[in-house]
Amino acid sequence: MSHQLGSCLCGAVRYEIHGSFAAFFLCHCARCRKGSGSAHAANLFAPHGTLHWISGADQVTQFRVPGTRHGRSFCSTCGAGLPRPEAGGVVVPAGGLDSSPSITPQAHIFVGARASWDHDLHTLPRFEALPD
Repeated sequence: MSHQLGSCLCGAVRYEIHGSFAAFFLCHCARCRKGSGSAHAANLFAPHGTLHWISGADQVTQFRVPGTRHGRSFCSTCGAGLPRPEAGGVVVPAGGLDSSPSITPQAHIFVGARASWDHDLHTLPRFEALPD
């Protein structure tokens, strides 16, 4: 069984995921876009995984959209996305891991709901840092 370490942006919350990731999806649904503030959410799914808070468990806030399965956990200090237990496993925001996940993204999902500006982004100029 594998394990991964992760943390929030301010470092108050640290966690460990035990179990293997079975899926890695880039979700473009409106809820994931709102929750991430970006074109998509990058989520890993560990269906038999367990979550252990190493530190900062009292900083974790959970939100669930009423009447849906959609939810998110985040640090109440910095707002960074955090893992959340789900029925039969754990959903982990990929950007919160402190090391590379054991798998790479497998698919873009809910592309019919993607943002109007989320097209041909691979054609934009690329910079190693903030351009002058």
